[in-house]
Amino acid sequence: MLCLNRVSKTFTVHIRNGLVIRSFEDISFEAHAGSLLALTGPSGIGKSSLLKCIYRSYLPTSGEIMYTNREGTTVNLTAAEDWEILELRRTEIAYVSQFFQVMPRVSALEILMEPLIVRGASRTDALDRAKEMLSRAGLGKNLWDMYPATFSGGEKQRLNILHAIISKPRLLLLDEPTASLDRGYKGRIMEMILALKEEGAAMVGVFHDRDALLGLSDTRYDLALGGYCPVDAGEAEPWGIT
Repeated sequence: MLCLNRVSKTFTVHIRNGLVIRSFEDISFEAHAGSLLALTGPSGIGKSSLLKCIYRSYLPTSGEIMYTNREGTTVNLTAAEDWEILELRRTEIAYVSQFFQVMPRVSALEILMEPLIVRGASRTDALDRAKEMLSRAGLGKNLWDMYPATFSGGEKQRLNILHAIISKPRLLLLDEPTASLDRGYKGRIMEMILALKEEGAAMVGVFHDRDALLGLSDTRYDLALGGYCPVDAGEAEPWGIT
């Protein structure tokens, strides 16, 4: 479903006289339906930047990112028009960032209903689905009509993940989705991600959490080594935290 071919990214710091910072170079891998590929490597190596290149928040400096859409057409995400990217985000590709930012004074229910309504669901169906997802994630009814600005970090992160998965995207990008969750709620979220994967979604994720890495991943690509590795390499820190 997703194929990266020699993707590289550099940043130019204009306030430092055009200093060029290399994030990552010549990254090539594939992500398949019903499977989760974990990106690992030490902090600062460019894992989150690579996810943003796939989502097209960043434009890669070189290389190709090829995505096969629902109709079977292959789209080069590095060269697609902005409207094509926005349409894919609306209908097929979702991204869980480390930081959840939403419009102020919008309730948790409305936030979850929005991606369903955009895809054609009725308000009644969207409301029922949103309530179901909030309950499964352990977000109590007292929070449903509240604004996420009042939520704790863990509550915001659970809502962040629900917003990405409620519409069942074909490609899901995860940037440390369980980092701020305690063990109990982390287990619930992992179950929901696994259920979506079993339905055929392709996933690429960044994890600094051993439980999530081992519990969710099918394959692992280490940016420091530039290739695939066993998910559990038998090391004390197999995902390469520094």
